[in-house]
Amino acid sequence: MIPIIKPVFGKEEENTVLEIMKSGQITRGKWTLKFKETFRDYIGASFCHPVCSGTAALYIALKAIGINSKNDVVIVPAMSFMATIDAVLLAGGKPVVVDIGEDYCMDPYQLEKAVEKYNPKAVIPVHLFGQTADMDRINEICKERGIIVLEDAAQSHGAEYKGKKAGNLGDLSAFSFYASKNVAMGEGGAILTKDPDIDEKISNWIEFGDHPALNLRITEFQAGIGYWQLQKLDETNEKRRKIAKLYNEEFKDLPGLHLPYEFENRKHVYHIYALRHPKRDEIVEKLIENGIGARVYYDYTLHGLRDAENLGCEFSEVVVKEIFAIPVHAALKEDEISFIIDNMKKIVKSVY
Repeated sequence: MIPIIKPVFGKEEENTVLEIMKSGQITRGKWTLKFKETFRDYIGASFCHPVCSGTAALYIALKAIGINSKNDVVIVPAMSFMATIDAVLLAGGKPVVVDIGEDYCMDPYQLEKAVEKYNPKAVIPVHLFGQTADMDRINEICKERGIIVLEDAAQSHGAEYKGKKAGNLGDLSAFSFYASKNVAMGEGGAILTKDPDIDEKISNWIEFGDHPALNLRITEFQAGIGYWQLQKLDETNEKRRKIAKLYNEEFKDLPGLHLPYEFENRKHVYHIYALRHPKRDEIVEKLIENGIGARVYYDYTLHGLRDAENLGCEFSEVVVKEIFAIPVHAALKEDEISFIIDNMKKIVKSVY
């Protein structure tokens, strides 16, 4: 089976893990600091706080900006991993869901309607599948009303919008370093910001001292692996982009198939190569039967999953019935890529 995800690890990660084991400094050591500083500089932020998961990053970010009660409305898009809406609920806020656009990210037009209706405290644009949301428009809507923009950048390590990195496009951002991510630690996350006031509030939640805090630290093992993953990120992202470009060329004439594409002024890093087809389930089943690790991302909307208030998300309701993914990770070999292409062509033609 060709797996849908496969992290690319090398001797650097292996040697670093062994070094950490031998040193006895398995938490809060030099590798945690190196990763923190390197990731901060890569994104272009001023402050970076590594934590144990992307969900924890979202939760702490929300608490740091004052999300505490049902009076604190947070706008989220209809399509994302469930952690996006769960973090709002765990923080005590009220999520309101808006539709997505053709980029699978938050629809700015529906966002504007939601802002006028609900007067939210924060908005969480999700840079889904490795491509950023329309951040100029989202920021424009939010800034003139004093709404905080929290980027969910869990799937967009290295993605860009008009030359700026995802995670450096709003007031603060949350990343994940789960095993499937373009920077893979196994588990892990980070919160980044340029705002010193927000940074201080984040610190108050995760640094023990004169206030209650949470232990959400990563280990030296995670940080050491993450450091080397980050050194390889641009290279592995280019491999993903090259594979996606080849797929798009090979699949462009397949009947009924909607291909992903890169929007103007954005750099897509293809955390997931997301396709759509009305006969999605049949295609996925046949791909798996042929040894290709296809998977559905996602078969739910966030408002449907958590019974959340929404603005009638018609496009997302269609997308979740049709969307699926095939392997696009940087560990794919040329013969595996050819095998995937050949099988996709045969299967899509056979079901149409």
